[in-house]
Amino acid sequence: MTFTSPLILLALLPVAALAAAYLVLQRHRTRYAVRFATLPMLDRVAPARPRWRRHLATTLVLLALAAFATAAAGPQMQLRVPYERATVIVAIDVSGSMEAQDVPPDRMTAAKEAAVQFVHDLPETVQVGVVAFSRDANLVAPVTADRVLVENAIDALEPGGGTAIGEAVFASAEEVVRQAAANGESSDGGASAPDGSDGSDGSDGSDGEAPPAEPIPARLVLLSDGFNTVGRSPADAVPTALDAEMPVSSIAFGTPEGVIGNGFRTQSTPADDETLRMLADETGGHFYRAESGAELDQVYEDIGSAIGWRTETTLVTTPLVLLGLALAITATALSLRWFSRLV
Repeated sequence: MTFTSPLILLALLPVAALAAAYLVLQRHRTRYAVRFATLPMLDRVAPARPRWRRHLATTLVLLALAAFATAAAGPQMQLRVPYERATVIVAIDVSGSMEAQDVPPDRMTAAKEAAVQFVHDLPETVQVGVVAFSRDANLVAPVTADRVLVENAIDALEPGGGTAIGEAVFASAEEVVRQAAANGESSDGGASAPDGSDGSDGSDGSDGEAPPAEPIPARLVLLSDGFNTVGRSPADAVPTALDAEMPVSSIAFGTPEGVIGNGFRTQSTPADDETLRMLADETGGHFYRAESGAELDQVYEDIGSAIGWRTETTLVTTPLVLLGLALAITATALSLRWFSRLV
């Protein structure tokens, strides 16, 4: 917690002084009562009551004063809040190597289950699209807020042949650009008029002009278990991802021991860590490796925390004021109930 006016915290010193004075007064009152009254008389005049009742009301008042003093100093905290709007493209490799069973029950099933859970856990403000890639890349679910549609599209994926990693990036960037245009964003972050004009009337004043539209954060989450074998290369796709302002979080999935084929002919299916890492580094994303379903779940959880939420500094003055009021009201109510007087 930080404070916009930390010097105001000096107001806590009088509160501490009041607390100290109260403790001293309580000790003095106890000695005075024992000195000038016999114990039998003291029991009749001041019958024993739970000691905590005597001190609770005062303690609550002191805590209320401390809360008010802290609130006046302008406390602020780093809070995790969801993006108001965001776009995520989930690109999943559906090449034949996804049939490998080094990740039980097989790579394809584990990848789909983890991706569905990832989509389900994203904040509702995040819209999601799905790209499947093998010999080429296809948008199997356009960017939408309909989670059921997206999850059904992932469940329906089946392994094919080839691995077009570069084409998956191109297809994802195209969808991000299309989505930005649908939301009225121009290439420079401004809003475009429905007729294609820039929305200005030729005047140099601000009257009648719409405020610039804030670009919607976009991210591509790409999972692959092999090497790029067809289509344009991932390196060629990097400038396109940068132009679309679409960082790529790439996941190398599977173990080095994974193979496909029958007992007479098998083929090793390792992921191309170097290319996937390059793709993430060059676009401002992050590279991950997952060799099991549990690791893949954790990767998706980490990615979701990074792209669905942001950390912002927020004033917490109001909660502290409300806390102080609640403490003061509680102290007053208890004092009236137990002692028939205000604190």
